[in-house]
Amino acid sequence: MHLTKRFFTMNALAVLLSVGLTALAVIIFVAVYAKIFGHGADIDELKHAFEVRTGINEIKMNAQTMKFEQLLDKKYKEELSAHVRALDANAVIFKNREVVYSTRKFNDIDIEKSLVLSSNMPDQDTMELDGKSYVFARADYKLESGDTGVLLLLAQVKLKTDLYMLIGYFTIGVFIVLFLLMNFWVSYTFSQAIILPVARLKNAAVKISEGDLNGEIAEEGEGEVRELCRTLEIMRIKLKESIYLQQKYDDNRTFLVSSISHDLKTPVTSIIGYIGGIIDGVAKTPEKMDEYLETARTKAILVNAMIDDLLLYSKLDLNHLPYHFEKVDLESYFEDCVADHKYEYDKASLSLELVNELNESVLVLIDRERFRRVVQNILDNAAAYVDKPNGMVVIILRETKKWAIIEIKDNGIGIPESKLPHIFDRFYRADSSRSNTEGSGLGLAIAKQIVEGHEGDIWARSIVDEGTRIMISLKKM
Repeated sequence: MHLTKRFFTMNALAVLLSVGLTALAVIIFVAVYAKIFGHGADIDELKHAFEVRTGINEIKMNAQTMKFEQLLDKKYKEELSAHVRALDANAVIFKNREVVYSTRKFNDIDIEKSLVLSSNMPDQDTMELDGKSYVFARADYKLESGDTGVLLLLAQVKLKTDLYMLIGYFTIGVFIVLFLLMNFWVSYTFSQAIILPVARLKNAAVKISEGDLNGEIAEEGEGEVRELCRTLEIMRIKLKESIYLQQKYDDNRTFLVSSISHDLKTPVTSIIGYIGGIIDGVAKTPEKMDEYLETARTKAILVNAMIDDLLLYSKLDLNHLPYHFEKVDLESYFEDCVADHKYEYDKASLSLELVNELNESVLVLIDRERFRRVVQNILDNAAAYVDKPNGMVVIILRETKKWAIIEIKDNGIGIPESKLPHIFDRFYRADSSRSNTEGSGLGLAIAKQIVEGHEGDIWARSIVDEGTRIMISLKKM
């Protein structure tokens, strides 16, 4: 329920409860008052007054169905006299403000006063005549002659003014107290549901503005306040995530600059050294000159490759590299990959094979060029760590119900179990003795980023001196 509707509903409920409880309190008060002070007769008098009012009203209603001349009939006068006497009341009939019949003798002043007062007050009200209180009922007639006729019914009542005033004061007092209590209850309820949560939200907003994003904002309050709490909590979480990601990117940038600077230093130093040797005349023969230049060129190519890897990893890490996905037959794709790398492996005296264990043709959704980089990085990494004379790498294709599994297995030196979880980290080399191995140290990290960009997974299993298995899972089409 909206806060506005809730507020009006609770206030209306407070008024209704106040009225209901006040009525109950008055009933109890009258009952207790009569019990304690023995004023049961007061109740009888009230009952009698009600009966008198009802009786004279019935006489009036009956008289209004008759003509004025019929009121002056002797028989009707006798019936009228009997009825009013039974009610301890009186009847006066006027014609042109003159009394033509009365069941009791009234003085002229009271007669005139009764006519004036009864014409200005509604029926069943009370008037004072000769120091006494009367309830009255009046019926007016217009005669054909132009004269006016009036039937006035009067019944004396005894009003217990003191009791009525006491009941009135008690009623007003109880209502005011109950209404104040109900309003206090409404105010307290709203303070718990709105004011306190809003105060806590204010404190939370101050902390957020000061950079403290660790304080969780609880969902409390009602309606819009609860929704506001939820919205601010979502904002806090997103802001915290944003700051965390920004910090992560800053740390990555610092780490990348530091690491690539360290890795670039060795080849750049070599290039400077060889070029310096040429300038200083160390390479005196044409053969030596060619050797120095070729080494400098190789190192420059390595530096260029390292820079390319750094730029690629940065784009992947920041999700700035678009993918162009297409349906690809897995077996055909890896046959092309093996063909692309066959020459390099033969040149290095290594064996590269493809084993297809698929039951049928399997389609996957990949970016051909990006995923080729994954295969290249894994194969290059495997070739670098296979030192055996019969070194080989096998690509095995298999499948589950929902996934295509690519396993790239070698029989190299393997990776210790303690280092296996880190091989996909940036600039990590499992074999510290090969810290000068050519490469950026980003190959498997790039492969991991690209595979995850394909909504796949990549992991490794390895046994020292037996070899390493890199597995990739991709969703089947």
